[in-house]
Amino acid sequence: MKNRIYIVGMGPGEEDMMTAQAIRALEESDVIIGYPVYLSLLGERFSGKEFLSTPMRQETRRCQMCFEEAKKGKTVSMVCSGDAGIYGMASLLFELGKEEPETELVVIPGITAASSGAAVLGAPLNHDFCVISLSDLLTPWERIEKRLIAAAMGDFAMAIYNPSSHKRADYLQKACDILMNNGVEPERACGYVENIGREGTKAHTCTIRELRDCKVNMFTTVFIGNSQSEIVNGKLITKRGYQI
Repeated sequence: MKNRIYIVGMGPGEEDMMTAQAIRALEESDVIIGYPVYLSLLGERFSGKEFLSTPMRQETRRCQMCFEEAKKGKTVSMVCSGDAGIYGMASLLFELGKEEPETELVVIPGITAASSGAAVLGAPLNHDFCVISLSDLLTPWERIEKRLIAAAMGDFAMAIYNPSSHKRADYLQKACDILMNNGVEPERACGYVENIGREGTKAHTCTIRELRDCKVNMFTTVFIGNSQSEIVNGKLITKRGYQI
């Protein structure tokens, strides 16, 4: 049998928002590897496992640790918030795995912030939508800008990840300006959710003009409706097109 690494999407981190498949993979594992914040969210259920971590921006080293532990005959889980294949570690593990044919990689899907945040807000992604990260750590801002323009021109509803940070305090403002300069009307229905699935979850609805001046952080997911979206009883709704 091959060595095995589970690449586990743990959703927001609370056990009741993990899939049964994710819990089973973690229970089968001897070693759980991840960013320290994610490991701390696992709670007492997995406290008997061996935990290994690296600080932020040491993602490659974290993946290498997975292969090193698997070569020792251990079953390993790499945990990621949300879904491991959506801004997660799955692709990097597969890239490194080209040199590790004796190790099997198994992706375990999780609830990503787009779907969990949408559930809190109502139904903002109920028609064609796209997901865009405003983090330019790995993607040049010029490419992010092109994607925002394309989304505006295509009238997509949008889920915006990583909308702001200490070093990128004005990025959401810049993104809203780009969208409004490319056909998105200032009264477009929008919303955002803070701390999805964790203590202190808060949801807000607003227009994109109001969104432009909102203060958000890395634990916030922003939703921008399409031209048919509207706010109904405090919920952000994107219509599917049914005749009623």
